[in-house]
Amino acid sequence: MSKREELVTRSASSYGIEDLPRIAYARGSYLYDVNGKRYLDGSGGPAVYCIGHSNEEVNEAIKSQLDKVAHAYRYLFTSDASDELVEIVRDLTGFANMVFVSSGSEAVESCLKIALQYWAAKDQMSKRRFIARRRSWHGNTLGALSVSGFRARRAAFEGSLLDVNFVSPANDYRRPEGVSSEALAAYLAQELEDEILKLGAENVAAFIFEPVVGAAGGVVPAPKGYAKAVQEVCRKHDVLMISDEVMCGAGRVGTWRALEHDGVMPDIMSVAKGLAAGYIPLGASLYTQTIRDVLVSAHGGPQTGHTFTGHTAACAAGVAVQRLIKRDGLIDHVRSRGATFQDQLRSALSHIPEVGDVRGRGYFIGIELVADPATKTPFPAELKIHADIGNTAFDKGLIVYPCTGNVDGFAGDTVIVSPAYNATEGELEEIITTLTASIEAAVGRARRGVAA
Repeated sequence: MSKREELVTRSASSYGIEDLPRIAYARGSYLYDVNGKRYLDGSGGPAVYCIGHSNEEVNEAIKSQLDKVAHAYRYLFTSDASDELVEIVRDLTGFANMVFVSSGSEAVESCLKIALQYWAAKDQMSKRRFIARRRSWHGNTLGALSVSGFRARRAAFEGSLLDVNFVSPANDYRRPEGVSSEALAAYLAQELEDEILKLGAENVAAFIFEPVVGAAGGVVPAPKGYAKAVQEVCRKHDVLMISDEVMCGAGRVGTWRALEHDGVMPDIMSVAKGLAAGYIPLGASLYTQTIRDVLVSAHGGPQTGHTFTGHTAACAAGVAVQRLIKRDGLIDHVRSRGATFQDQLRSALSHIPEVGDVRGRGYFIGIELVADPATKTPFPAELKIHADIGNTAFDKGLIVYPCTGNVDGFAGDTVIVSPAYNATEGELEEIITTLTASIEAAVGRARRGVAA
């Protein structure tokens, strides 16, 4: 095996796909490789392709923009596309201030920088520390990776990451010992307050969390009352609250802002994947008017962004995607159909005792596999059940998103299902049928102790 082939194989191992097929084309919820094999995209890749592939309306909008200009540098020009996208996002979120970037990692990175710049502008330079949650994932740039509690993805970069403090995951399925579901939100809010006090509130810039944890936990919605409780703690101690909605935002959970479900507005928010649905890379960092006023007064504006901030064609893609989603009522559809879809998955998998939990919101659903349902003991990490499920499903022509490490950083197998918002009933049924067969096969091998 050549070094290049070895790198490809290693990079694919978390998905459980050893020999990557070559893509030929895609239409709607289906992708086709060069050999003609068809794959149903049951996870939107990594929860990105929320309106499916090769949508003619979006493609035409991008082509039209490219015929005019692909990219106008933001320090020289504004554009119809970027201005219109600002208006759309403002109307959807209530945030009037934003910086467009090219990925979710960059969106989170800019959120962290905006928080730090805010305190610098207020002449509170001691507020440099961030608090995040264990079993969270915020991105692959050094700052975003620093606030990520994902051991396997951090390991190679330890020693060069920011010094960040971590509190417990907000996971009702895996609560701290002796804590009830009803008491969980208050327990976690108190833990956050204790951490702020330990560091000294004068040293804490922000608390960052995912309202619904994605890859790091296998879709974990925060418990009822959690978001309001931690917001109260942050306000009490003058700490900014950052909502990372790169994966769970832009309609994925049935509301455009994931925290709409909780009735909470953060100070700063990241969004990416569903913003332009993968047609062109696009993300954004959103922030309140209060923060904007401070930044403008001290520095003239936010000191973040890069060459491709507000990339014209990317913004045109975002405009087209968001217009389509609004016109076709897709977020309302995700909210109403998602609960039923989750129930259907739960029912289809109910005969498999190793399916410990089926959870989520909207079209963002996680399935956790356990060796012992009574104790919730995970399978040994070396069995790679998540990868076996992902690989088996892929062989059967279904794409899902397998993840690992949600228990201790190494063990803990989950599978994410996150179909396109406009997936047909037949496609949803196919996801359930194929995934059920794939889990049955992988669990059968696990019972025999056979590694993937």
